[in-house]
Amino acid sequence: MSYALIKNIHLAFAMLTTIGFCVRGVWMMTESSMLQKKLVKVLPHIVDTTLLISAVTLVVMSGQYPWVAAWVGMKIALLVAYVVLGTFALKRGKNKQIRTVFFAVSILILLALFAVAGIKPGF
Repeated sequence: MSYALIKNIHLAFAMLTTIGFCVRGVWMMTESSMLQKKLVKVLPHIVDTTLLISAVTLVVMSGQYPWVAAWVGMKIALLVAYVVLGTFALKRGKNKQIRTVFFAVSILILLALFAVAGIKPGF
């Protein structure tokens, strides 16, 4: 497969996961029963797995490993923070107010992740 194809898959699934997270965040804040639907619980895992596989493939194809390209390491650190805080936003937060704060912080981290990917700073 070509690098361009994998990159386009990665970008598309990055958008899908972002849209999905935002929709689920709104549903969390509005206490929608949609969050309990089986597809809503399963689909994010499929999207995120595809996103992760495409990311690893791009790293291997380009040779831009975290210890070679600092921006890749920064993306990984931001991704871990986003995943952890995102779980508190959608599930583990003790109440809706706390989950909403975690949701907002998760969105900020996600924006930072996109910024790092877009500008690829040298650190």
